[in-house]
Amino acid sequence: MFILFCFTAFMNLVWGCAMMPKKLLIEDLSRSFKEGDIINTKTGAPVSFEELIADLNMAKVIYIGEKHTDSAHHKIQLRVIKGLIDAHPELIVGMEAFDHSYQKILDMWSAGRLDEKGFLERTHWYANWKFDFELYRDILAFIKERHIALIGLNIPFHIPPKIAVGGIESLSGDEKKHLPKRIDTTNADHRAYVEEIFKKHKVRGRESFEHFYMVQCVWEETMAESIALYLKKRSMIVVLAGNGHIIRKFGIPDRAFGRTGACFKTLLLAPAGSKAELSFADYIWVTPPIKKHNMGHVESGKMKAQSHHPVPGSPA
Repeated sequence: MFILFCFTAFMNLVWGCAMMPKKLLIEDLSRSFKEGDIINTKTGAPVSFEELIADLNMAKVIYIGEKHTDSAHHKIQLRVIKGLIDAHPELIVGMEAFDHSYQKILDMWSAGRLDEKGFLERTHWYANWKFDFELYRDILAFIKERHIALIGLNIPFHIPPKIAVGGIESLSGDEKKHLPKRIDTTNADHRAYVEEIFKKHKVRGRESFEHFYMVQCVWEETMAESIALYLKKRSMIVVLAGNGHIIRKFGIPDRAFGRTGACFKTLLLAPAGSKAELSFADYIWVTPPIKKHNMGHVESGKMKAQSHHPVPGSPA
């Protein structure tokens, strides 16, 4: 089963007794940006929401990050979806929150054939994802209202914990059928990024970094494979996933690009009071500071946000 802590992205968060600063520092620029700013990292300058949407409209895959427990992030995700749908009425939404074994249930939701209670029960929302449904309610209600195709990107949730403990060889034959066709573990920068997290979040019984790293790669390759499969059927897919799967593009985005060759854009949502780098994403949107009771893990390196995944400390 899942447990509750995992990161969203590397960003320095400094917490103390004093009031948190209200700006996001872009370290490459030695410049701070206020809440609500949308930074085009190619130019280092803020853009309007309309300019953001105009650029995103040119891509085939749009990745919008999130800290799973931050309601402001989900409001932005919905705003972007609404901004894109007029130009792309056939767009689909892929979510990390669902695994692909629930696809028939997701199809029923998009078709308006399930009420909320039935949806929560049949997707086992609180057994799998566990986050308060209120955080995602408006997004999912809009998907249902507009009959937007909703895609479960993830691998069945019981599989990653088994890999974390015993590796892929510990999986049953049926479980192995859910694995992506290819799993690339050769990206040195990605490995170093995940290893730094692993060193700070070791948990008894999960001492093997190789297993830990394999979990991360299986996650991201599975979601990339799901994106590639459904992109063949539609002109655009909007991906909602944790910042840690999107940051620097070496998680899901590059893996999906290797399968599709389709143009993509990444939008990272970063709280005021933190630090970021231009390389984090194509766009960085400065969101309200994280409330202290909702902050999750914080480390001395980059931001650690509360998330929910089967392996403690794993990127989300």
